[in-house]
Amino acid sequence: MAGSSLDKIVNTDDLEQAAQRYLPRMLYDWIAGGAGDERGLSDNRAAFERFRFMPRYLRDVATCSVSKTVLGRRFAGPLGIAPMGYSGLFRPQAELFFAETAKRFDVPYIMSGVSVSSMEAAAPVAGENLWYQIYTTADDAINRDMIRRAEDCGCGALVMTVDIPVAAKRERDIRNNIDIPPKFTPKAILDGLLHPAWTLRYLLAGGLPVMENWAPYLPKGASGLDVAKFSLDHGYALQTWDHLRQFRQLWPRALVIKGILHPEDAHMAREAGADAIIVSNHGGRQFDRAINSIDCLPAIREVVGADFPVMFDGGVRRGSDVLALLCCGVDYVFAGRPFLYGAAGFGQGGVDRAMEIFTDELSGLMRQLGCLDLEHDDLKTFMHDAMDQAKRCPRGE
Repeated sequence: MAGSSLDKIVNTDDLEQAAQRYLPRMLYDWIAGGAGDERGLSDNRAAFERFRFMPRYLRDVATCSVSKTVLGRRFAGPLGIAPMGYSGLFRPQAELFFAETAKRFDVPYIMSGVSVSSMEAAAPVAGENLWYQIYTTADDAINRDMIRRAEDCGCGALVMTVDIPVAAKRERDIRNNIDIPPKFTPKAILDGLLHPAWTLRYLLAGGLPVMENWAPYLPKGASGLDVAKFSLDHGYALQTWDHLRQFRQLWPRALVIKGILHPEDAHMAREAGADAIIVSNHGGRQFDRAINSIDCLPAIREVVGADFPVMFDGGVRRGSDVLALLCCGVDYVFAGRPFLYGAAGFGQGGVDRAMEIFTDELSGLMRQLGCLDLEHDDLKTFMHDAMDQAKRCPRGE
């Protein structure tokens, strides 16, 4: 039945609709929602509408290469899986599905610092394709141990996310009474009964899942609720440039800073020892009046130089979105929600299907344009941008 439904999935919007049918309303809203009026959420998507492409014809387009190199590693595709917290709540083992897809398609997967599955469980699946996102905690000993564990797991990169200085105001979640501990209101109970497949899986798994990356810092046998409370109490620590420099000293591999928007912050990140940045406004989930991430790219590229890897996350739903970003000089792209929708609605097959859709759309567009190689073609010659600012966006190669 699920396989038959998956065969009908044409684009990532179809994956979202499948997830919406499967999940209780409050959980779908948790994924789909943003902060405040959700202008940042909608602006992330609308930003891609201004991009148009200029095809070149009479070229042999029988084959094209979508491989992309970043941080000294050549990946089979230019799109990785972004970190998404608590994914295992929406479908058990969701993070391991992401790890499997990353390995199968040879792309990076950034495991969230508030994942359900542990990095130790994901590492044998994804290998060096696993990157780990670290949130600075209030306990320096935990910070150090998280970094040690990521190194022991062979993670290809450590990703320090810096754009959550305070908890966001997400009004959908407030109205849905999303909280720790969960509030089982009559509305929530009815919502669960109307979505029996998710509810049954939730109950069979033992209720609120344990965030396994945090569990080692509590007494053995701590419940999912205990671990969640502990992570909330310790996980919103004040982050400073001193933390970045400390992590640089502790971490021997690639160090990536996620959530940069201001060009001066990008410059300071490079000076402090970061190996790359991810330009992101947290998918519109942190605050809704942040500058659009795409509009930050020209100024950031100017200050960090052509040789410094600049990656991107936010609002990516189409293969054409990926190519537009690469044409703007982005070195690598990440997407989150489409893969979580796929996991929620279909499990492993849904995550694979999301990556297949992106890859098929991208390679088809490249052939249509006469673009044969993401590494060597002059990508900016294939794009026409109606916005003057983006026209000035230089290449990152």
